[in-house]
Amino acid sequence: MVPAAASDSDAGKAESQLRKGVLEYCVLGLLRDGARYGVELLEVLGAVSVMTTSQGTIYPLLARLRRDGLVETAWQESPSGPPRRYYSLTPRGEAALAEFTAVWPHFRDAVDRFTGER
Repeated sequence: MVPAAASDSDAGKAESQLRKGVLEYCVLGLLRDGARYGVELLEVLGAVSVMTTSQGTIYPLLARLRRDGLVETAWQESPSGPPRRYYSLTPRGEAALAEFTAVWPHFRDAVDRFTGER
């Protein structure tokens, strides 16, 4: 029996699930070099098409990271508009990012092993 080809919606589902799984670590990685505000994070993520996300996703994620003690926030005046909430890594966030960074290559290699060409 020949397996059916994946539909466009199946491919979109896989991409969405993968993005959900790694988005928080990508955000932590973006904060490694300094504080950023939400819209700035959206813009940087959006520069890589598979990581494009929305405000409806990023702000709840940032709120959870804050509750979990992985990021902290500070309000800063904006040169164009109202003050902005900037997010920065905490030591706990740095540790979580370091753990993910250590595990990711092994995880990626394992997935490649099982899904690669035969």
